[in-house]
Amino acid sequence: MLRPTRRPIVLAAASLAALAVSGHARAQSEPWPSKPLRIIVGFPAGSSPDLTARALAEPLEKALGQPVIVDNRAGAGGNIGADAVAKATDGHTIGLMINGNMTIAKMINPAVRYDPLKDFAPISLVGVAPLVLVAPASAAGGDAKSFFDAARAAGNRWSYGSPGVGTVGHIGMELLKARSGIAPVHVPYPGYPQVFNAIVGGDLQLSMLPPALALQQIKGGKLRGIGVTSSGRSTLAPELPSLAEAGVKGYNLEIWNAVAAPASMTKAHVDKLATVLSAIVRTPEMRQRLFQQGWQAVGSSPEALANRIQSDAQVLGGIIRSQRIKAE
Repeated sequence: MLRPTRRPIVLAAASLAALAVSGHARAQSEPWPSKPLRIIVGFPAGSSPDLTARALAEPLEKALGQPVIVDNRAGAGGNIGADAVAKATDGHTIGLMINGNMTIAKMINPAVRYDPLKDFAPISLVGVAPLVLVAPASAAGGDAKSFFDAARAAGNRWSYGSPGVGTVGHIGMELLKARSGIAPVHVPYPGYPQVFNAIVGGDLQLSMLPPALALQQIKGGKLRGIGVTSSGRSTLAPELPSLAEAGVKGYNLEIWNAVAAPASMTKAHVDKLATVLSAIVRTPEMRQRLFQQGWQAVGSSPEALANRIQSDAQVLGGIIRSQRIKAE
């Protein structure tokens, strides 16, 4: 009896495999992006993240040869926009986000619908900045060290303000309390402008503010700058000491913004965006523009941003757990 040949089946399988490889190769070689790129921002027009996204949009458009659209999805401290980025499936959506949305969002609020550590493909760190520890212009103590001496002596008779439970301004102050031995009581406010008004009005004794707000008011004589939260002095405020200089050992906290994609975006496209974005951010023109917005320009690889996310999540997560901080 003759056995049936398997050759036609083998040839058919080989043909299908060849077609699959060919299709994959075509997909890899096709120009990308093939349609407008969308940058989702989880904050309203005119906010710091929005200004950064719009600064990047024009040079990114020129580099990629496609329109770049900034799409504001404001609300929930940026988490609504971050969730939209995480769930995008069109292959042409990225997000300009702040560090809280990419590190501790779910630790603070378990109801957040995305996982910051799993649902994003990091692309590039854009800018970093320290917070500025400020006090009323008439604050006690001639220098930073004597100010901390006065704060320790005051104990819980002093209070500090932040723009809400779980914000970097809140967690940063709790970290400072743990590292310095001061014990001011937390008073949450709707936003930084209200915190500023409360300090000027004498209702608060200290707070951590973004440099774009703090430095303007320090120069105007309305606030006193105690120090910056970075490990060393910042080019944004070289006249202010770091908190480490003021005797708070091991203190290092920065705010930052970055570009990320949904985890589903291909590595080739992520790498292309990272190369283009990091080059844009490092140009003298963009460095100056970001500096004017209160940022030190970085422009990093996806790996460097991923490392920063893991490091910050670990440090801030430790404070969140030890102080049992949860969103209200």
